[in-house]
Amino acid sequence: FPVILLTLFTITLTSAQQSTYKRGSEYCSYKKIHSNKQLIPLESISPIPGHTFDVLNYKLQLDIFNCFTSPYPHTFTASNIMTFKVDSALNQIKLDAANNSLTIDSVRLAAASFTHTNDKLTINLNQTYNAGDTVTIKIYYRHNNITDGAFNVSGGFVFTDCEPEGARHWFPCWDRPSDKAKLDLTARVPLNVKLGSNGSLMDSTISGGARYYHWVSHDPVATYLMVMSAKVNYNLDIVYWHKISNPNDSIPIRFYYNQGENPHAMETEIVPMTTYYSQTFCEHPFEKNGFCTLNNLFSWGGMENQTLTNFCPNCWSTSLLAHEFAHQWFGDMITCATWADIFLNEGFATFIEALWTGHEQGYNAYHNEIVGNASTYLYSNPGWAISVPDWAVNTPSSDVLFDYAITYMKGSCVMAQLRYVLGDSLFFAGMKAYANNPDFRFHSAIIPDFKNQMETTTGKELDWFFDEWIYTPNHPHYQNWYSYHNMGHGRWMVKFTANQTQTNTGFFQMPVEIKFSFDGKGDTTIRVMNTSNHQLFTWIFDARPVGVPQFDPNNNIVLKEASIIQHEDNRMNY
Repeated sequence: FPVILLTLFTITLTSAQQSTYKRGSEYCSYKKIHSNKQLIPLESISPIPGHTFDVLNYKLQLDIFNCFTSPYPHTFTASNIMTFKVDSALNQIKLDAANNSLTIDSVRLAAASFTHTNDKLTINLNQTYNAGDTVTIKIYYRHNNITDGAFNVSGGFVFTDCEPEGARHWFPCWDRPSDKAKLDLTARVPLNVKLGSNGSLMDSTISGGARYYHWVSHDPVATYLMVMSAKVNYNLDIVYWHKISNPNDSIPIRFYYNQGENPHAMETEIVPMTTYYSQTFCEHPFEKNGFCTLNNLFSWGGMENQTLTNFCPNCWSTSLLAHEFAHQWFGDMITCATWADIFLNEGFATFIEALWTGHEQGYNAYHNEIVGNASTYLYSNPGWAISVPDWAVNTPSSDVLFDYAITYMKGSCVMAQLRYVLGDSLFFAGMKAYANNPDFRFHSAIIPDFKNQMETTTGKELDWFFDEWIYTPNHPHYQNWYSYHNMGHGRWMVKFTANQTQTNTGFFQMPVEIKFSFDGKGDTTIRVMNTSNHQLFTWIFDARPVGVPQFDPNNNIVLKEASIIQHEDNRMNY
């Protein structure tokens, strides 16, 4: 009978939730699962209704002055001038607008009348518009005095928090990640309030005892990444990152923080981090960036709002900074087109979090972090795929969409394994090409877009890789066989059978490495492509092999469980 000689991978019996040290990815996952519980249940807003227009711009004017003083009401009045381009002839459009949060008062410009039921705002236009027409409507509305998890008010704080589909709670919009639009936001606040938002601060004017902040994002933004974050007596520091392409030009990076906090270490670290991300992917894509800590209504993690990331109170940590800042490239500049493509956001950011560790501390630190991610996945794997096609139509619950083991941990490991399959030169060339592709920059992408870009850049066919690691659940269980055979005259035959035993998923094709040691003559590592189960590989060496071969000696296939078995005929031929 075969004898198991060596187990190559042991599941770490410690989940991330049991650790006292919280990774940036863990903070991110926990926050997105546990916050926004007051939002409309996602099943009530799916499937996606017909969409025959493309929103170009939202121009919001909000009077939130009273939200900053006791009793801190959630009410505000506002208007939304929305400009959109018609895709096919229409005389009516439907927007997302939560009935519990918003009251629609009237519509103007090209809008003739409206109905507001079942969280949909149906606007009848003043005529039929044809494909290619640009149309502008104006909506006057109010936010009701309720807590909805998207528009948050507490003790001098006002902030929004929208992922995945919460923007509809504070302004009428087309609230899906595929539809990105520019944002022009003006907010009226008390004089002692600082308020940040997307894009650039165009002006801050005082009139009638109030301050008007005017922010404009010249780059398109997904609705879930649109943000206001404001506080009475906010501290504000600004550091500048000088562009690689033009050192005389700089990007302001704003740090809003609470009394008693000290973001100085992060203000120092953000400069080399921006340089590293810019060199690795593409130059920092936006006109500014920023970070702000909030209060106990945002008690965990971070949210990567475009150019203004929200952090939990005093959460100035390198890990969280590296994760959320990575989203400015992957999640914000290039946004997942549907929730079935969340891998392009969270898998990437968690992988880049490990890349930053490696940049600062060396390759072994990067690899150890990826191995730790794999251990967390293997311990907590709920058994579904990274991407489920139905999620593109029916938004899953937040605890599925942002599951830590799948979306973050497995997602990052898949990226690491793609790096192993392609090699560093091709892998990073592909990442850079994806980040610089004008079809994706400031737009949305689906996972096949990324796959196709990597194939185009590398010349490698990758259907097999994405099919098994992205669209197939679980992972391989290797139970490999080996035997040594003395052929005489100092020659030895080695037989190695790559064998997978899992029953809860299919076969995983991968390049595999096997390391052999020889009596007095060192060792060698051989890489072969394992394309079928029970695949036999045979080699002849001019030295006597000793000990147990090491399967995947560098643990590059981190998403696996593996053992190696000595075949019984080894004893007869050794």
